[in-house]
Amino acid sequence: MSIINTQVQPFKAQAFHNGKFIEITEHDLKNKWSVVIFMPAAFTFNCPTEVEDAADHYEAFRKLESEVYIVTTDTHFSHKVWHETSQAVGKARFPLVGDPTHTLTRMFGVHIEEEGLALRGTFIIDPQGVVKTAEVHDNSIARDVKETLRKLKAAQYVAKHPGEVCPAKWNEGAKTLTPSLDLVGKI
Repeated sequence: MSIINTQVQPFKAQAFHNGKFIEITEHDLKNKWSVVIFMPAAFTFNCPTEVEDAADHYEAFRKLESEVYIVTTDTHFSHKVWHETSQAVGKARFPLVGDPTHTLTRMFGVHIEEEGLALRGTFIIDPQGVVKTAEVHDNSIARDVKETLRKLKAAQYVAKHPGEVCPAKWNEGAKTLTPSLDLVGKI
């Protein structure tokens, strides 16, 4: 069963954010767009490169009135130390969410039971708390957050323009399509 177009279920998690420990719940994923990025664990190899990529593009996410959440199966205490000891992770100004109980990894379908870790999953959630995009892949392949930004812009566009769809490789300002019988077999 796909998670697409489903409501994020209730949860509570602890996070390290801007020098403080905070609680994150499903309510934090409402009233704005949210990007939830799962990583296997802190202090690994590819994960800091992805945190740094998200941090380098964080202002672009903020301009789109969205928040980024990085989630690993570690505790928020581990994320504090990770933030303090990794130059790449130290750039993060978004919440680093701990999921040691695996509630979130299971809820989003990215949990690896045998390892107690998460797959690399990226989810875009609309302001009503509904999952609009899901990307999950092998842990050996790091992501490019520019593609996540493109998908966020597409999700926001179609939310504001019901009846239109974004074609392959759509970028902000490009032409969209209005599905109709007239387009069938002509594209």
